[in-house]
Amino acid sequence: MTDIPVLEVTDLSIGFGGRRGHPALEIVRDLNFSIARGERVGLVGESGCGKSVTGLALMRLLPFNARLGGRVMLDGVDMTGASAASVRKMRGKKIAMIFQEPMSALDPVFTVGEQIGEALRLHETLTRSEERDRVVAGLREVGIPAPEKRYGEYPHQLSGGMRQRVMIAMALINKPDLIIADEPTTALDVTIQAQIMDLLTRLSEDKGTALLFITHDLGVVAETCQRMLTMYAGEIVEDAPVDDALGAPRHPYTSGLLRSLPHFNGERGDFAFIPGRVPAPNAMPRGCRFAPRCTYAGKECTAPQALHHVSDARRVRCIRSAELRLDGAVARESAGETA
Repeated sequence: MTDIPVLEVTDLSIGFGGRRGHPALEIVRDLNFSIARGERVGLVGESGCGKSVTGLALMRLLPFNARLGGRVMLDGVDMTGASAASVRKMRGKKIAMIFQEPMSALDPVFTVGEQIGEALRLHETLTRSEERDRVVAGLREVGIPAPEKRYGEYPHQLSGGMRQRVMIAMALINKPDLIIADEPTTALDVTIQAQIMDLLTRLSEDKGTALLFITHDLGVVAETCQRMLTMYAGEIVEDAPVDDALGAPRHPYTSGLLRSLPHFNGERGDFAFIPGRVPAPNAMPRGCRFAPRCTYAGKECTAPQALHHVSDARRVRCIRSAELRLDGAVARESAGETA
């Protein structure tokens, strides 16, 4: 892995609407992060925090009423300002996405082979035979049995797990510089999940492919990623090396996610959880967005929170981070705050 970022996101904001004199409804704001070549980054948080819409924004796949601010630099090209034609040339070759819902992402009227082959035809000049060989090899690589047969089948003829693997094969077929994986192994059994994660990790290590995992599965993040971004209510609240984030989180929300893991609570203990829910985009708190659900919130938390450095490799959006002692993946004997 090198230190040169393949992706650099600066002050990214995402909103929707904003026509006829109405302001756009802001979904994501003030995103700042980068991913180096060969780096594997996990983006975690509850549903509704803005993870998937961030991935779609990086791909420039948001609907026409989306409003983007800031800058997304991919291999030196500003994706937010590039023409639609330029972006199409980069999708699949420079950046690819494994979508969360394969049945929605795959076209029901084309065979699996045709759909994966189209991704190749857009970026390479191959004979029909060469294209078929590449697609069959891609299907085999993601663990699909009898890939020669599956090549000619339609999405509805495949199981949910196979459709998910087709989506992964489609994303990998051109060996892009950056892969955004939105819950890539949700529909897969444990054995195939491990196989796919090993494949993505090897691709990262051998080819320098950067990976952004959007997931609820902190186990996948722990085993696969090198850095973890915790997202809450459209903001990154913690950015840290994965071992530090999981072992000694500095933001109460990260700690809350970890404390909600089943193994943390023991066999008979009360199940830990974060009270409340993620606020709606039109009802965001004025200060810290997590404050209404945070057991450590004080008067100072009513002010807007900046994402600040607590070390060279770590940032946190909490004004009280220096004085809190928070539980990580393993509970501390004397967790809590210092008054």
